[in-house]
Amino acid sequence: MSSDVAGDGSVPAASAGRYFEDFSVGLAFRSKGTVGVTAERIKSFAEEFDPQPFHLDDAAARETLLGGLSASGWHTAAVAMRLIVDSDLGLSGHGAGVEIESMRWRRPVQAGDTLRVEGTVIETRASRSHADRGIVKFRAVATNQKNEVVLEATHVMVVRRRKSASLSG
Repeated sequence: MSSDVAGDGSVPAASAGRYFEDFSVGLAFRSKGTVGVTAERIKSFAEEFDPQPFHLDDAAARETLLGGLSASGWHTAAVAMRLIVDSDLGLSGHGAGVEIESMRWRRPVQAGDTLRVEGTVIETRASRSHADRGIVKFRAVATNQKNEVVLEATHVMVVRRRKSASLSG
């Protein structure tokens, strides 16, 4: 275990982020805070990126399959990504997404919901093509204030290795 990782697997707030060698299968993380979703944010996001009635109009939304004004799935994914970046996963400056292996929206996010994220590293491996990098796969689950799962996703990141590891390997 690296010296910048606490006994519970979290990265202290002052840390510059984890390197590939700091990740291991089973490492758990959680968002440090939450994000509240408002009707105004739902509509604003939808106007620009997903202009469908159930994201834009309260009355029209009540007549749809979602039963009321609901955030775009892409809005939910963007909020979850923000929560992951701000979490104790510790990718700050050392990692970049290369793939979303799976993404499932489990229930609509509605105005007044408050989201948080928890996750677990499920795979790590050295890059086959770049000695200075490794691949980290993690599962993230976003839940609302009722602990209902709203989004599940599996992310694949490329993560920088420490200089000593990339030079020797």
